[in-house]
Amino acid sequence: MQNTRIFTTSFASVYPHYIAKAEKKGRTREELHQIIFWLTGYNEKSLEEILQNRTDFKTFFDEAPQINPNVVLIKGVICGYRVEEIEEELMRNIRYLDKMVDELAKGKAMEKILRKN
Repeated sequence: MQNTRIFTTSFASVYPHYIAKAEKKGRTREELHQIIFWLTGYNEKSLEEILQNRTDFKTFFDEAPQINPNVVLIKGVICGYRVEEIEEELMRNIRYLDKMVDELAKGKAMEKILRKN
């Protein structure tokens, strides 16, 4: 399942699609950022640097301050694959983000998206 093209794609090139998907469904950029920060440990300043530097997905996840340990609670199908069964760590992390953005766009409550009890 490894797709090296996505790994070398800049996060900045996909980011506008995440924003558009969320906003099209009445969600906000701030909510998207909350998801990104929860998943990766980045903050506003570091995200801005990533976008300006056109950091690729591999570096984006490799240099993430901390992948949230609760990502194991993210389950389900995204892009035809069960996220919890994806063996390659980088692809799994990318799909975790995709899954959370989908949940945001579907109107799910932030507490559920962020796997809070």
